[in-house]
Amino acid sequence: MGRATDDIEDLLRRHAPQVLGALVRRYGHFDPAEDSVQEALIAAAGQWPGDGIPDNPRGWLIRVASRRLTDRLRSDEARRRREETAAALTPADAFVAPPPGEDPAGAGSAALGRAPSEDDTLTLLFLCCHPALSPAAQIALTLRAVGGLTTAEIARAHLVPEATMAQRISRAKRTVRGTQFRQPDARDRDQRLAAVLQVLYLIFNEGYTATAGPDLHRTDLAREAIRLTRAVRRLLPHEGRVTGLLALMVLTEARTPARTGADGELIPLDEQDRARWDRTAIAEGIALAEEALAQGPAGDYQLQAAIAALHDEAERAEDTDWPQILALYDVLVQRTPDPAAALGRAVAVAMVHGPRAGLAEVDALAKATGQRNHRLDAVRGHLLERAGEHDAARTAYRAAADATLSEPEAHYLRRRADRLNGSDT
Repeated sequence: MGRATDDIEDLLRRHAPQVLGALVRRYGHFDPAEDSVQEALIAAAGQWPGDGIPDNPRGWLIRVASRRLTDRLRSDEARRRREETAAALTPADAFVAPPPGEDPAGAGSAALGRAPSEDDTLTLLFLCCHPALSPAAQIALTLRAVGGLTTAEIARAHLVPEATMAQRISRAKRTVRGTQFRQPDARDRDQRLAAVLQVLYLIFNEGYTATAGPDLHRTDLAREAIRLTRAVRRLLPHEGRVTGLLALMVLTEARTPARTGADGELIPLDEQDRARWDRTAIAEGIALAEEALAQGPAGDYQLQAAIAALHDEAERAEDTDWPQILALYDVLVQRTPDPAAALGRAVAVAMVHGPRAGLAEVDALAKATGQRNHRLDAVRGHLLERAGEHDAARTAYRAAADATLSEPEAHYLRRRADRLNGSDT
């Protein structure tokens, strides 16, 4: 019974964004649609364990959620008519859902020139990146509505208090309330696409290395990010940024089978059994990376995909082409102020010029950002260990372990620190 319940929960989690996207595309009311989807999910969680999963679970959820939304919109209309003396100023069709089979203008098949059969989650993605929202709000709303992350997880990813993130998401919902999805113009599309790709990358990163909890890898999020990126690529097959992001995800996810041991412990890249890497995925990712570089000027995602390809092509850790990786990072850090890229470059500097050169880069990064986080301390510990400064390495590892909310990362870092005990004497 417990397994069946888990299967139903996974199914509901997977379908929730699609159902919400379908309702938003059809009715154009984000906030009420989200409430109606939640009610449909609750109904399914109560009925399916006893009655069985319907043959078309997505259709079942859309039908139930549509009924709830229609009831809610009609109730809203009736209340407004009671409360407003000038009812004639409020057209009824502004609130009543269209009959089944009809599509509001600009809300469905015309959206981005796609057919009605396209994944409705794409509608939701671009709606969440509405130009009326700030970039931070776009990301937060998409992570919540499409990625299924909790408010707490989104807050941790953005290093802000949970209450602050909850307010940000609520404001974003109010902003897009009642908005119908329309095809953006070329300039607006580029801005929305940049936000969409950033959001998809964040969802993937949360899935590949969870920010908190007992599991290192959240397979559902990582696979959903890849699935959605494939869908965007089908829509924009000649867009190098999209192809590059998909290549980066596929190449990174290909290492997943070797990232953890039998007990779920973290295994770093240089210690992984590369025979366990998914070679089919690597071949696809390398082909995508080459295609992305041929589709235009090399952007951030194309460069990161090229770096990932160099890692995946190396049959052994010592075969890694670190000089070429460093050259790519040099270009990347000139393009983006992302501290993660600068930290990756610091590792590449250490591998090419020695650990003390890498430590100098880490120190410069810490000074420039004015911040310390567990990833920076973890890299510092690794480089100090390679430099033979074991006392300082233990301190850095333990600081990183204390700062991370990921249990597998914390266990790994503490084991590294414990392994150095007594090694100086």
